[in-house]
Amino acid sequence: MFTGLVQAVGRVADLSPTAAGVRLRIDPADWAHRPQPGESIAVSGCCLTLAEPVGEARLLVFDAIPETLRLTTLADLQRGSRVNLEPCCTPTTLLGGHIVQGHIDGVGEVASVVTEGEYRVRIRPPRGLMEFVTPKGSVCVDGVSLTIAGLGDDWFEVALIPTTLRETTLGELAAGSRVNLEMDVLAKTLVHWARVWGLGARG
Repeated sequence: MFTGLVQAVGRVADLSPTAAGVRLRIDPADWAHRPQPGESIAVSGCCLTLAEPVGEARLLVFDAIPETLRLTTLADLQRGSRVNLEPCCTPTTLLGGHIVQGHIDGVGEVASVVTEGEYRVRIRPPRGLMEFVTPKGSVCVDGVSLTIAGLGDDWFEVALIPTTLRETTLGELAAGSRVNLEMDVLAKTLVHWARVWGLGARG
C-alpha cells in the first residue's frame, strides 16, 4: 500500500527487453531510501518489485511484465525519462495522502494545463473511469495523491500547489501527455457493490 506522497524523482538509466518483458533500471538521484530485493516501490504510480540488491551504482532494478506495459505509461519510458518514486507503507507511516494500491486503472490524457492564477490540469480518463470520480474526492495521477478540483461529463481537473510542481514530475505535463490513473479504492468498492447487489436490494 502507498499514500500517493512522492518522496523522490528518479531518472530512467536503462531499459532492456527480456523474456519477461522489460528490465527497468532507475537512478533514484539523492533519494536516501535503500530498498531491499522484493520490496514494493511505486514508480509513477505503478507498484513494482525490486528485482536486485541495490549496488554501488545505486540503481533500482525492476521487471515490467507485458501486462504492466500494456496498461500503464511505463511502455512510453525512454532513457532519461523522469519518474515519481514512493516506498510502500509501514505500520508507522503517516497517511498524508490517501490509500493507494499501485494498481493502475487506466491511462488518461491531459486535455489542458492552465498555469496562470490557480495551476490546473484537466485530464480525460479512459471510458468507464469517470463513475469513480467524485467532487473533492481523491485520485492518484502518476503516483501523486490529488484532490478532484472540478469535473465535467468526460474530464476532471486537479489543482497543483507549488510543492507538487517542485517535488514531482507533474509540472512537466502538457496537453496530450499520458498519465497513469488510479481511482479511489473506496469509490471503486462502492460502485462495484452497487452494481453487484443493486442499490435497492433486499436481503
